[in-house]
Amino acid sequence: MTTLHAPARRAAVTAPPRHRVRPELLLWAVVAGALAVIGLWWRGTPSVSGLDGWLTESGRITGLLAGYGMAVLLGLMARVPALERGVGSDRLARWHAMGGRYVIGLVVAHVLTIIWGYAVADQSGVVDEAVTMALSFPDVLKATVACFLLLGVALVSARAARRRMRYETWFYLHFYTYLAAWLAFGHQLATGAQFTGDRVAQVAWYVLYLGVAALLVWYRFLGPVRVWARHRLRVAQVTADAPGVVSIHLTGRRPARLGAEPGQFFRWRFLTRDLWWSANPYSLSAAPDRGGLRITVKALGDHSAALARLRPGTRVIAEGPYGGFTGRLGRSPKSVLIAGGVGITPLRTLFETLPGQLTLLYRARTPEELLFRDELEEIARVRGDARLYCSVGPRSPDLFTGLDRLLPDLREHDAYVCGPPEMTRSAIQALRSAGVPAHRIHHESFEF
Repeated sequence: MTTLHAPARRAAVTAPPRHRVRPELLLWAVVAGALAVIGLWWRGTPSVSGLDGWLTESGRITGLLAGYGMAVLLGLMARVPALERGVGSDRLARWHAMGGRYVIGLVVAHVLTIIWGYAVADQSGVVDEAVTMALSFPDVLKATVACFLLLGVALVSARAARRRMRYETWFYLHFYTYLAAWLAFGHQLATGAQFTGDRVAQVAWYVLYLGVAALLVWYRFLGPVRVWARHRLRVAQVTADAPGVVSIHLTGRRPARLGAEPGQFFRWRFLTRDLWWSANPYSLSAAPDRGGLRITVKALGDHSAALARLRPGTRVIAEGPYGGFTGRLGRSPKSVLIAGGVGITPLRTLFETLPGQLTLLYRARTPEELLFRDELEEIARVRGDARLYCSVGPRSPDLFTGLDRLLPDLREHDAYVCGPPEMTRSAIQALRSAGVPAHRIHHESFEF
């Protein structure tokens, strides 16, 4: 273990303030939209009677909420900068995953109740009614395809399935969600009782879906192209930092004007024959400056392993910056940073730039896996208000036991955690056991 103290000047976060949406504001907006959708159903439903009526109206309201939920899911993943900075990419992804389960449940409930309701009204069998609706109702066949696409995406999103596939495969399969939304949209307007003859409801639904489509096109597709045209990023050099770990140094036109903050990440698309089609997220491992950008990557798959073979001059498209794991989260003049393995990458930038008293706890399995050791020691020496503790060894359940003995005033600290999932959970549990409030514990997961 290494501890360093020395007098020096204090670093500070220098990135300009930008618009950001608070998590609670976004949640309230989503809830308000859902209430408005229920109001739309209420407005178009003067009365409900009989078993067929209750089943049919249950199908209609679940269908409306599923359609609204689909738009919300796409909006959460539109990579709107204000959401990415204010809510955080990992929290948006968790909300997207949780919301996806609700939407799938609503879709299934819609299909079952609407078919059952029509079958009761027509005094026919459920299967016969389903076939009749699919083949004779406007756009219902398209909606059926959309339903199966959504169920397929849900299956590949299950944890057991994700563990068996590459990130790139999982990522591109999710594009079928766009196709499902497009196929289902026409069905909602063509057969939805709340939209038939109601121009206000139709316009509102068009505004919702076209607005989300505009966000997707502008930020997910045109945004990276704008960044590439403006900054012309390319690989300057690739250096080996540890076995299986490389740093990629990038340069271009005024890279500092990308507006990245320490702790943030980009989705990088390296324009080689084998890598151009894939955009993967990697954090900055050095504070952005006029000299360029740096990311550090551990070989954990085909894409990350291939980055060691990049040649200087390779052109790069950077999508971002993303993430709310920045110094703006902090409220205390004291911070503790807990890193494991390659999780040091965003914390290294925060160790350099966060103001106040800093303590960095860095854990790795072997001495060779302690990345940036010299840089971290130099930062601690220059800052003077920072302490560095490095340790190596196998992981254990009680890895972070005794944090409050190391830092008796731990409860007064903001905590930033980044590392493997098991280590992150262990660190958060130890911090909570030591009395650190949940709102002062900040972490960002990059699991898919």
